[in-house]
Amino acid sequence: MKAKSAFLLFVASLMFSASAAMANLSHGNVDIGQPGDSQKVDRIIEVKMGDSFFEPKSIDVKPDETIRFVLKNEGTLLHEFNIGKAAAHAAHQKEMAAMFQNGSLSPTGKGQAMSDMDHNMVGMKMDGMAHNDPNSVLIEPGTTKELVWTFSKSTGLEFACNVPGHYQSGMVGQFEVK
Repeated sequence: MKAKSAFLLFVASLMFSASAAMANLSHGNVDIGQPGDSQKVDRIIEVKMGDSFFEPKSIDVKPDETIRFVLKNEGTLLHEFNIGKAAAHAAHQKEMAAMFQNGSLSPTGKGQAMSDMDHNMVGMKMDGMAHNDPNSVLIEPGTTKELVWTFSKSTGLEFACNVPGHYQSGMVGQFEVK
């Protein structure tokens, strides 16, 4: 009986975490823009990433512009392309560190804990554990992914890799909203 109670408590805590993550779109940065319509893209920008850099280092965008980012990871490590403000990146870095500590992610991709987890437990998709905020994408080494985003008039936006230590080693760039 104790095992069943512990399991139910575990499921309830996961449901709460997932609900909080979904309600907290883009980690509280609702003013950074929104997911864009892939059929109404104004521009395509290719972003290359290595194990300690983004290329280009800054990107000019216009308010209400929809951009398709083509993200190429040419490094040997897992990287992230995340759109947000510095405070949101700092908060997300803590979440990413926890995902590495609990085995959900590894230096080159999904960790064992993530691949073993049933994300449809109790009929609820565990979005918070799946790392699928609309302003963020994980890119494994040697792969290319896309993110379509419509920018708001907000300033102070950055694109960053929040994998532990990557932001601090220079994997951050600026959006200039003009």
